[in-house]
Amino acid sequence: MNSKSADFGTGSVRGNILRIALPMTLAQLINVLYNVVDRVYIGHIEGVGATALTGVGLCLPIITIISAFTQLFGAGGAPLFSMARGAGDARRAEKIMGLSFAMLILSGLALSVLCFLFRRDILFLFGASPDTAPYADAYISVYLLGTLFVMTSLGMNFFVNAQGFGLMGMLTVLIGAVLNLILDPVFIFALHLGVRGAALATVISQGVSAVWVYLFLSSRRAVIPLSVRRIRFDPRLMGQICALGLSGFIMAVTNGSVQIVCNATLKRVGGDMGDLYVGVMTVINSVREIITLPVQGLTGGAQHVMSFNYGAKKYGRVVDSIKFVTFVCVVFTCAMWLILFLLPEPFIRLFNSEEALIAAGVPALHIYFFGIFMMALQFSGQSTFVALGKSRQAVFFSLLRKAFIVIPLTLLLPSVAGLGVKGVFLAEPVSNFVGGVACFTAMVFTVRKMLCDSENELGKVN
Repeated sequence: MNSKSADFGTGSVRGNILRIALPMTLAQLINVLYNVVDRVYIGHIEGVGATALTGVGLCLPIITIISAFTQLFGAGGAPLFSMARGAGDARRAEKIMGLSFAMLILSGLALSVLCFLFRRDILFLFGASPDTAPYADAYISVYLLGTLFVMTSLGMNFFVNAQGFGLMGMLTVLIGAVLNLILDPVFIFALHLGVRGAALATVISQGVSAVWVYLFLSSRRAVIPLSVRRIRFDPRLMGQICALGLSGFIMAVTNGSVQIVCNATLKRVGGDMGDLYVGVMTVINSVREIITLPVQGLTGGAQHVMSFNYGAKKYGRVVDSIKFVTFVCVVFTCAMWLILFLLPEPFIRLFNSEEALIAAGVPALHIYFFGIFMMALQFSGQSTFVALGKSRQAVFFSLLRKAFIVIPLTLLLPSVAGLGVKGVFLAEPVSNFVGGVACFTAMVFTVRKMLCDSENELGKVN
């Protein structure tokens, strides 16, 4: 792909978005395979599947928080990188990408060591029991060995997509996901490694993806290549990267925090069935990943187009991008809501077929995903704020939905009107309605004012 084909300032806005977003969306769906396939295989280990699945579910907050740093440095640097490209400043773009890479590597090393040292204390804090802790510890001990691979493959893939190489970005994820799909049954069942085998398959697969993305970005095929030798630390620019990535970071960290609070509350409120409900939440989180990752892929693709055109001062194209991505995301999430309402059992049986888990999971899934289309408004508003450099608004609405709405409701609703465990699952749809409306409304008014002051083109948006 040459520099012209990576120019988002010409041609159809929808075409530019779809050219990047479709491979990104497919890549996001494939990315689900890394951890979801692990859970599928683990949930069907004979005799211990449900308990092992719950144990691995307790590791999800740690995995989520680690991936949050790819948002902080990767998703934070990519919009600045795109703005610099749009403004024709290749030197600044190269500097941004190099700094992002350095911060991803350093944070990966620190996270790997810290999480490994305190893993058992963390797992019991997150809701582990004597039955589930051995499975959780076995999985996370191996998974943490691949932290650097996670940081490189996920964090730097933002810059592959930001340069217009949507297909190459998809291949980064596809290579690792297919390898993981092949290695999982070999390690788990053929070699009898159980949950350790699942984690080892993931680490090897992420390692291959990391090597792939590094070799591509440092090659001549990249529009702006990555040069490790030319990295120079710049505290001011590092601060700008972190400021813009903070909203995605907070969203991921608060997602991890919500998982922690939900698991701990379900363990407490569920009584003798506490471990079962934690298993139900593990299934729900897996289904949520399947639904939200395509939305993230589409909004991520649109974000690159918006950032480029904002840097190029083509504000009308920014408006068209916002309209298009919002419409598609709402339609998609409405369709998924209908499917989940009518056919909940197949999604649960994908992970485990025990009747107790299905009986508890179906009503929980119906409650949790009620009105899921409102989540699309949150993602659309959030990605627009980030794309245009409005970091404070993006951070605020990241905190609003999860930290200020979901977590307090998760703690309070179980004791309201005898809701019990239903109250834990009800917190999510309430936050989607309140947070989604607030974020999207604020985005429309904020962006309208900002762009109208510059070009008076956003007066067409209602």
